[in-house]
Amino acid sequence: MKPYNSRKAAEKEYGIYAEMQQNPLRCGSRKPAAGNREEKRMTLKEVACGATVRVKRLTGEGPVKRRIMDMGITKGAEIFVRKVAPLGDPAEITVRGYELSLRKADAEMIEVEMVEGKMVEVK
Repeated sequence: MKPYNSRKAAEKEYGIYAEMQQNPLRCGSRKPAAGNREEKRMTLKEVACGATVRVKRLTGEGPVKRRIMDMGITKGAEIFVRKVAPLGDPAEITVRGYELSLRKADAEMIEVEMVEGKMVEVK
């Protein structure tokens, strides 16, 4: 093993430095970091017409979050997306048996997961 003038030179030689630049969470290890996996979070804004989803969590803060909760959108509630306006704002949803129009900004604060077997074709 030859001596190096700096740690950076040694890391460049072994390719560790380049790997750290690409993925700083791995910090030079050869295995992926177990706790740092980012999964794609789906929001209500991304849901297609005719889909039924379940609320996983609300990401808004303060009065905005309170207003969304007052509309009946709480963790575990099932939401059916009835219609979406041509430009995407607002969207008409059914939650807890009533229809509700929701802006894109508000829909972006609602994290959801798909409900299996509940997809309806909207005409």
